[in-house]
Amino acid sequence: MEHVAQVVDPFIFRLSIFVLAVFVGYFVVWSVTPALHTPLMSVTNAISSVIVVGALLAGGVANVSSGSGWARGFGFIALIFACINIFGGFLVTQRMLAMYKKKAK
Repeated sequence: MEHVAQVVDPFIFRLSIFVLAVFVGYFVVWSVTPALHTPLMSVTNAISSVIVVGALLAGGVANVSSGSGWARGFGFIALIFACINIFGGFLVTQRMLAMYKKKAK
């Protein structure tokens, strides 16, 4: 019996992984209890800092001879979104930590 392997388009494979990650991320975040939101935001900020490093590398592709304008553009957009995410995460974390402080009498 002969086995025939079918080749899956790499774009479809990566797109399916992305869609699965979106669904898993959605259900994980919305099932977190309110007491764990502050640590979750801290982890999100750490992940965004890794994205900033990758975006800086993608934005600096022009220094390499094989770099393209698309990579620089997407790197810059990723850098902007990651910085907004980090800043917003710190604001939300500060507000949530302020909720747990004892009020002055």
